Amino acid sequence: MNVSDLGHAAPVVRTLGLIDYQPTWQAMVDFTATRDAQTPDELWVCEHPPVYTLGQAGKPEHLLVDNGIPLVNIDRGGQITYHGPGQVVIYLLLDLARRGIKVRELVSGIEQAVIDLLADHGLAARRLDGAPGVYVDRDGGIAKIAALGLRIRKNGCYHGVSLNVDMELSPFGAINPCGYAGMAVTQTRDLGLSLTPSDAAEQLAKHLTSQLERA
Repeated sequence: MNVSDLGHAAPVVRTLGLIDYQPTWQAMVDFTATRDAQTPDELWVCEHPPVYTLGQAGKPEHLLVDNGIPLVNIDRGGQITYHGPGQVVIYLLLDLARRGIKVRELVSGIEQAVIDLLADHGLAARRLDGAPGVYVDRDGGIAKIAALGLRIRKNGCYHGVSLNVDMELSPFGAINPCGYAGMAVTQTRDLGLSLTPSDAAEQLAKHLTSQLERA
C-alpha cells in the first residue's frame, strides 16, 4: 500500500483489554516516535485500572482529595480526568498530515463520533463551547459523558477519547473534571442505555473510523 492509500485507509483497530495506564502511554509515545510514512494509523481500544491523569497545562489543585488513586502527569492537552474500569478509552494514533486533518477538525470528528453513537441509541448529546468533550442535559443541568485530550508530535497524534459506560463514578467527585469545578459527570448506564463497555467500544471505534474516512 502506498502513502496516498494509507492517507485514506481505515485505521487498524487493536483491542487491548484492561491495561495499566503508564505502559500504554509509553507505548503510544514509542509508536509515534518510531512511525514512518508507511506506518498504518491505529486505534487502541482499552480500559484502565483507576487512575487520574493531569495534562500539560493541568493544575494540581484540581485534585481536591487524596483518595489513594494514583495521579500521573502526562503530555496531552487539558486538565485532570479519571479513568477506571467500565469506561471505554480509544487512543487515536494518526498521521494527521497524511490524512490532511487539522487538529480542530480531528477534535470535532471525535466529538461527533460520540454524539452519533449516543444518537444511535436515542440519546441526544452535544458539544459545549470552550470545553472539549461531549455533554448531555440531565436534571436541569449539563453533565459530561465523554472527555478527550490529544498530543501532536511531528504530525503524529496520540491520546484520544474516553466514554463513561458502566463504571464507578465516585472518583470524579475528588476532582474538578477537566478543570471545571462542580461539573457533573454521567454515564450511559445511568441514562438508560443497555450498552456493555465492549459493545460501546466496538460501536465507537466504527464511528471514529467513519469520521476519519470522511476527512
